[in-house]
Amino acid sequence: MRRNLSFGIALLAAVAAGPMSAQNAPAQSSRYANKLAPYVSSPARVIERMLELAHIKPGEKVYDLGAGDGRVLIAAVEKYKARAVGVEISPKLVAEASTNIQEAGVVDQARVVQGDVMDADLNGADVVFLYLATSLNEKLRPRFERFLKPGARVISHDYAVPGWKPSHVEKTDDPHAHLIYVYEMPPSKY
Repeated sequence: MRRNLSFGIALLAAVAAGPMSAQNAPAQSSRYANKLAPYVSSPARVIERMLELAHIKPGEKVYDLGAGDGRVLIAAVEKYKARAVGVEISPKLVAEASTNIQEAGVVDQARVVQGDVMDADLNGADVVFLYLATSLNEKLRPRFERFLKPGARVISHDYAVPGWKPSHVEKTDDPHAHLIYVYEMPPSKY
């Protein structure tokens, strides 16, 4: 569940037309060459538990920063009737997530855009999901504090948000245990 913003229709059209090579990729793609975090998908059970801990209400706006293949977005729409936006840096993953969203039949409620999570427009977000390194969470913290309204939740897989005290931390009982950090805005600070 890694996340990122979009070239929009032009990118989707280019992907639909065929694989992108360095020659036919839009010039802007070089902007995203310095990835902020590697793509590692979250196990299904971790995603399910993160969604449960977020206490999503129907119609709430959910963001997944480093959306990967879009599984969090799709589950948030299907199970919780949320509106979902993913931000993903990789054109390949944006295309995969867009296809998955279309195949799930939730294009009216979910979308993924290509871009840098550091530039994501978080206005109106009720829930933000993260599976990013602690150092990146720390860089995002001022944006969360600036743009997220009171009561918004930040749910992070495995990596804390430095400087914030979580309202809840849960360790999964998977063979490779995972941590889920839950924060509510405004967060308690250390």
